[in-house]
Amino acid sequence: MEEETILDEKEIEEVKEDKEEIIHFPSIGKNKYIEAIGRRKRAVARVRIFDNLDSKNKDQFEIIVNNKPYENYFQVINLKKIADTPLRKLRIFGIYKIIAKVQGGGLRGQADALKLGIARALVKINSEWKLKLKKSGLLTRDPRKKERKKYGLKKARKAPQWHKR
Repeated sequence: MEEETILDEKEIEEVKEDKEEIIHFPSIGKNKYIEAIGRRKRAVARVRIFDNLDSKNKDQFEIIVNNKPYENYFQVINLKKIADTPLRKLRIFGIYKIIAKVQGGGLRGQADALKLGIARALVKINSEWKLKLKKSGLLTRDPRKKERKKYGLKKARKAPQWHKR
């Protein structure tokens, strides 16, 4: 008898957790979008988020980068995961359609710029998501850039070989 009540209490706790994790996904409106910009190193991503009205597969993200699906644009699995991190964190599957124009830098910088742009746009949609995205570090711009080459050096810090005589 006691075991059954313990199971019931666990089930009740699971139901309470599920109710807390229900997230309201606000609608943007037909033919309207939210825009944000993300940057990393020399890469810049301009991100637009639309309502996904014609979604066939609700289990996948619809992200289009430079007129290509993001799976084709970022062919390395690691870069795909970086790009869709904000959507995975909020568990948003198939609700919004994301179109991004990315330029400059390398693929890694572009993926990070896209990540920041998506996170900023999602905060504009629903400000309640800001805390969750901020805790996971998705709203912080990475300020590191390549250091410029200095006069008299071979690279930014590499000096020519020193001769005593």
